[in-house]
Amino acid sequence: MVKWRKNLYILMAAQFFVMAAMTMIVPFLPLYLQELGVTDPGQISIWSGVIFGVNFLTAFLFAPLWGKIADRQGRKLMVLRSGFGMAIVMVLMGFATGPWSLFFLRMLNGTISGFIPASIALVSTNTPKEYAGRALGLLQSGTVAGTICGPLIGGLLADAFGFRAIFNITGLGIAVAAVAVLFLVKEDFEKPEKAEKTKTSDDFKKIAGVQPMMIPLYTVIFLVQFALIGVNPLISVFVGELSGREENAFYAGLAVASLGVANMLASPKLGKLSDTRGAQYVLFGSLIGAVLLSIPQAFVTNLWQLIVARFLVGLCLGGLLPAANTLIRQLSPQGMESRAYGFSNSFLFLGNMLGPAAGGLISAALGMRGLFLISAAILGAAAFVMYAKVLPKLAQRTES
Repeated sequence: MVKWRKNLYILMAAQFFVMAAMTMIVPFLPLYLQELGVTDPGQISIWSGVIFGVNFLTAFLFAPLWGKIADRQGRKLMVLRSGFGMAIVMVLMGFATGPWSLFFLRMLNGTISGFIPASIALVSTNTPKEYAGRALGLLQSGTVAGTICGPLIGGLLADAFGFRAIFNITGLGIAVAAVAVLFLVKEDFEKPEKAEKTKTSDDFKKIAGVQPMMIPLYTVIFLVQFALIGVNPLISVFVGELSGREENAFYAGLAVASLGVANMLASPKLGKLSDTRGAQYVLFGSLIGAVLLSIPQAFVTNLWQLIVARFLVGLCLGGLLPAANTLIRQLSPQGMESRAYGFSNSFLFLGNMLGPAAGGLISAALGMRGLFLISAAILGAAAFVMYAKVLPKLAQRTES
């Protein structure tokens, strides 16, 4: 098997295990806090939000640093650093003695995280450019599949073994993925002869100066994550309104999973289309499709209409991040690829961090139907940024 294909399939499987492991703990985090001694419902809600969000805060702050080290020392090293580091931290979470210890461990987890971004950088820089789109699309499929399966597996294991044991199982799963990368993934990487010591701000200015399209692309990534992540946590509430049932966890999971399944199915196809037609056109077309198909969610009258609408939106989402990552690979200055991905992931984590809070405020003011429309408008803003700031400059670049 060609080396880049072997790397791709191993990292695709590794990302499935890592994302499944990371999302296993999300459904029962409030229940685990109860086990740690937090009994007041208000305090449980506050601690759940803070502990969930602090992981994204530290990941946002440290992503550029890990990108810089990856450019100097290699991307595989960053995958291994993150994999083994998160495995240890996840096991330690199973020994938390209270909410504060869990908070600091989640903070540490975000600091050393980066398995997915480092894998993306490794695949994109070790895959021939003509296959980069489909490779990143397949990698996205592994990530989404893990995200879908993780909460289901976590729920089953929590019932069987208890909450604390799940952290040990999660750590073991991440460690297995890291070991597979250690022995099976081969990276073509030459250390730069002279590694200049630069500030993170200088790196950002250099990347943005060499390629003015980078900041608009980062803005698109932020807006996409902000719009999508802001909706997901509140789907269960809307499902309850549509179904009129108190016990709606299964249907809420189905509504969330339908988007993920469509994303997983579409990512490889749209990634392949990026290689043949141009990643910028796939990204722009996917944004337009996501805008048009997000609007009907605000007008559904029953549960199955919502599920179908979210599935159709998911088909468009499969072309967003893989196409954006393909463009970042194409536009990154030589030797700064991982730093370019590091900054893009900071914008992504920022969307993950701010989206749920903004979604909650918008839903409280306008209701879920209003939130769907605002989400569509934000995706429309991302499409406008592509149309006004990226497509014309890429066309000029191609002509020149």
